[in-house]
Amino acid sequence: MDVAEFDRFADEYLETHARNIAVSGESPEYFARYKVDEIRRVWTARARAEPKTILDFGAGIGASLAHFRRAFPDAEIIATDVSRRSLEIAEHRNADAARFLVYPGSGPPAPDGSIDLAFSACVFHHIPADEHVELFSRLRATLAPGGWLVIFEHNPINPVTQHIVATCAFDDNAVLIPSGLMRRRLAQAGFGHVEIAFTGFFPAALRGLRGLEPALKALPVGAQYYALAHG
Repeated sequence: MDVAEFDRFADEYLETHARNIAVSGESPEYFARYKVDEIRRVWTARARAEPKTILDFGAGIGASLAHFRRAFPDAEIIATDVSRRSLEIAEHRNADAARFLVYPGSGPPAPDGSIDLAFSACVFHHIPADEHVELFSRLRATLAPGGWLVIFEHNPINPVTQHIVATCAFDDNAVLIPSGLMRRRLAQAGFGHVEIAFTGFFPAALRGLRGLEPALKALPVGAQYYALAHG
């Protein structure tokens, strides 16, 4: 999907997304929240100092911003996207949550060594595969010593995910990324340590079981996964 397509879908994104994921029994808000909550959980479990700066790469209409502001209240948050219209909507929804910057599609998304936590949610399956390693390298360069890059993506072997992507208008040109391939591309970009964790095992009807998900993170059947890269 090119910039013009992102701009075109920006105004109808929430409605389209909500309709598309109805099979899960959850709203777009739930999926935005659980990603940030998972990062907060892992960050706290590893007793890390609070991040001073967070980069939301491919922030879109800002679905994650309020959750980052809640989970990391003292961090400076930078939201960047190639779609100017998406960022206009994001800023309207979250004016005080972040600093908003249009990413031109090339060059560094933030100054080198300036970011403690870089985050991207379901963005890279829209980006041509031959650009991934270079973009990961740029994101790696933005990280401060000890910084993390966390990439959430759809799990292409999950049948519900396959259905959702196949029936989503703004995923027409999406190419899903297997977790093993994601790991290799991050390693090619220079990351010395890459962890993969699977998430999204239980739909709303089984929400009572979601507390088990951290124990299931190695099972490659969740609806999504995330890669945590550093070093």
